[in-house]
Amino acid sequence: MDLDIQNSSSSSSSTMHSWWEQISKARSRIHSLINLLPSSSSSSSESLLSLADSDRPALSLLSSPTAYSSISAALSAASSGSGSDPLCHWLYDTFLSDDPHLRLLLLSYLPLISGLYLSRLHHNSISTPQPSLAGFEAVLLALYSSEVKSRSGKPILLTLPDLSQPSIYHAPMNKPFTSKPSVSVVSPPLEPQVAVKSTKRASIVGVAFDLFYKHISQMPSWSKIEFCQFAAGWAGQDCPCSSEFDEIHVNGFGVRALESNEIQDFVQDMGNLEVEEFDKVEVSKGGRIPLPWEILQPVLRILGHCLLGPLNSQDVKDAASFAVRRLYARASHDLVPQGILATRSLIQLDNRARQAVKTAAAAVNASSNVNTPTKVKKPEVLLVSK
Repeated sequence: MDLDIQNSSSSSSSTMHSWWEQISKARSRIHSLINLLPSSSSSSSESLLSLADSDRPALSLLSSPTAYSSISAALSAASSGSGSDPLCHWLYDTFLSDDPHLRLLLLSYLPLISGLYLSRLHHNSISTPQPSLAGFEAVLLALYSSEVKSRSGKPILLTLPDLSQPSIYHAPMNKPFTSKPSVSVVSPPLEPQVAVKSTKRASIVGVAFDLFYKHISQMPSWSKIEFCQFAAGWAGQDCPCSSEFDEIHVNGFGVRALESNEIQDFVQDMGNLEVEEFDKVEVSKGGRIPLPWEILQPVLRILGHCLLGPLNSQDVKDAASFAVRRLYARASHDLVPQGILATRSLIQLDNRARQAVKTAAAAVNASSNVNTPTKVKKPEVLLVSK
């Protein structure tokens, strides 16, 4: 009996020690972040210090608008991304932590890091020397190596049932079940990489996006919106064909999916949107870049979640809607069959979802009008003069 009590006491003590050690590491990471960020206002510094004093410092840092503004401003500086960039070193070391919320912090800034990296890589002026991007590449390699370890050298497979059979649960009774299900390779086995070579760059960035997608439900809204903005920028300039499916009928009864100018008005509406306490968002960021399937596939997967995720804010859904239409136009011009099919499907799903919301809102309004009591008119009294 005494031995069981001692074991239980030692176990609870070990758990408490591990919890406190995790808290101490997170606070240490926040203090080191404050020291390496450029000098800012006293209110901003006090806000970051308050995160370190909270009960869950890592989670507070992940969802802090002040931290987002400070870190994104430092990452967007012209001299950022080099091998000597202290913020890149901090993000790299933070991702190697055993605290899951600290690891999520790096993933939340992946849209900004990848957007800056790809934009600078493909839009550098010929007259100026290529800036060092070793810091950004080290961060991307850390994410890639983590996924290599997670997959253990195995491919990602997708098993498709035989659609010629009446059901996936039973075989036909008149003949033996001999057909095999179709297996598709979503992602081949990953090879370890020690540097970002030009031939492996798309694969490394795409795998980093896959890791972002794995944890996308835990990403803050600003991270999803920023990814949608960069995706729209990567697609290139807008084209009239991006709104092609906003004019078609989405079912056999001639019901239009959207008003003809609804998505076009989104470009103007985005200028008026605000995300929590952040500055006004933009429609797109970055510029047109090559979009091989290694990058486009995870991008569309992420946009699909942003577009159709039931817990996403309307700002996230609108940003994804705009980005998907831009990518449809890009895939149509580049003649990418997979991209055309995927973006067309997402656009039509978006149209149906928006039409369903409008129909439900109209039904609620109609029912509220019916149930609203109306004032009974008094009977008119006719006075007959004698």
